[in-house]
Amino acid sequence: MSATQAPEASQAPSLSPNQKQTDDYEQYDATGLAELVKRGEVSAQELLEQAIDRADTRNPAINAIITPLYDYARAQIEQGLPAGPFQGVPFLMKDLISELADTPLSSGSNALKYYRSTRDSELTQRYKNTGVVIFGKTNTPEFGLMGVTEPKAHGPSRNPWNLEHTPGGSSGGSAAAIAAGIVPMASGGDGGGSIRIPAACCSLFGLKPSRGRTPTGPYYTEFWDGAAVEHVLTRSVRDSAAMLDAIAGPDGSSPYPVPARHDFLQLSQQPVRKLKIGFSSRSFVGRPVAPEAVRAVEKAVSLLQDLGHDVDEVDIQLDGEALADSYLTMYFGHVAADLEHVAQLIDSRPRNLDVELTTRTVGMIGNCISAGEFVSAKRRWNQFAQTMAMFHQRYDLLLTPTLGAEPVKIGAFEPPLLERIGMQLINGLGLHKLLLKTGRVKAMAMDNLEKLPFTQLANLTGAPAMSVPLYWSDNGLPLGVQFMAPLGDEATLLQLATQLEHAAPWFQHLSPLAQSASTTSTQQEPA
Repeated sequence: MSATQAPEASQAPSLSPNQKQTDDYEQYDATGLAELVKRGEVSAQELLEQAIDRADTRNPAINAIITPLYDYARAQIEQGLPAGPFQGVPFLMKDLISELADTPLSSGSNALKYYRSTRDSELTQRYKNTGVVIFGKTNTPEFGLMGVTEPKAHGPSRNPWNLEHTPGGSSGGSAAAIAAGIVPMASGGDGGGSIRIPAACCSLFGLKPSRGRTPTGPYYTEFWDGAAVEHVLTRSVRDSAAMLDAIAGPDGSSPYPVPARHDFLQLSQQPVRKLKIGFSSRSFVGRPVAPEAVRAVEKAVSLLQDLGHDVDEVDIQLDGEALADSYLTMYFGHVAADLEHVAQLIDSRPRNLDVELTTRTVGMIGNCISAGEFVSAKRRWNQFAQTMAMFHQRYDLLLTPTLGAEPVKIGAFEPPLLERIGMQLINGLGLHKLLLKTGRVKAMAMDNLEKLPFTQLANLTGAPAMSVPLYWSDNGLPLGVQFMAPLGDEATLLQLATQLEHAAPWFQHLSPLAQSASTTSTQQEPA
């Protein structure tokens, strides 16, 4: 059975009623599970208990779920679930931004370990309206600041494909839980690649919608000056499209609402037109790109040509240094503001917060950046948007690697001892302005961006982008490829993703952790 067939409930094996643990659970996407519930072949309670069984047995190895909400989920079912597109489907929420009333929201930080949300955010309510059963929250780096998920507050999440490697970040816990077969779909957010990076690391489909496509209220007007947007990570394309239909649209806080539309699932199932696609494997920030990442793009190019698309290698003439500077200025400034916000939230002061050394240092650097410097950096976002507008006059989509190298090992982004000592001295002496002038801050940031140089462009321009799981390295680790479209054109991305899902099926490519308890599934070796 092909991966594109597997999500179809009518073509996949049935789940036996009253069966607590079944080898068939991993053969369904969220839409398929919802169809079983709708037909009465399995109950929401039975699906929840299967998800809990998997969480209890698999989560200790990957540390994906950091807040179990089993009783909350059972109460949801007892109270009655909305008849939405995912009624009865087990669901996990990232422990960042999206508020779920009367549950912890630590944002990956010890500073918020006792904080509990007082009400649902708008996006949480829209998730609930789909009928999902929320039974836990997933790990994230402190305040979602890293492309790996290794917070001091909860410990690192691990990649189900290889436990020594990262599942990416900042939605790494959600990605790891899906790749481990605990759930078919979980929430995520993307401010610099935080949906696409974990999707690429864990062999998942990850779509970052256009700026303003999904709601941010009522607690926020926008995230990271509009660079960040919320959605889900999934195993199938149709789940992503159906959830986008359900959650898309402005709310009362939206500063620049995108025209509402709820036909993404329908559009995703329509044949994609012949596309003109430009591709590049050159790092946007001028650093080396690993051969495996280049081969991932080469394989995608060959597949696209076989499918009849026109594909050309391009140089989009992007000012990578300006891109990095603009992104980092926004990043530093928002960390400073976030620390101030957290301090107010718990009636403390920023200097007294129990936060990680790197977070504290970045926040203090952010306080050294002037308002004029911040605004000048923000204005450069328009230059990148104009560069991409010119590119899209010739090409429908841009294809790049999602990652600059295969998923790094746990601890790879941890500052070395001397660097940690240096940060402690700088924080103690207040030498952050001097540190900025030396250029060492930028050099350290660029070292981290070397592994993740391709995703930030879509965040600063607001364009939709997706990571598609088409390649596995010689080490058996996933390496997704990224496609960027013009602002507002999620439909073309979803149509192409559906075509690729049929042409190079990935649904049956289960991680070793998911395979270990899925003995009846037919496995295919990753290409």
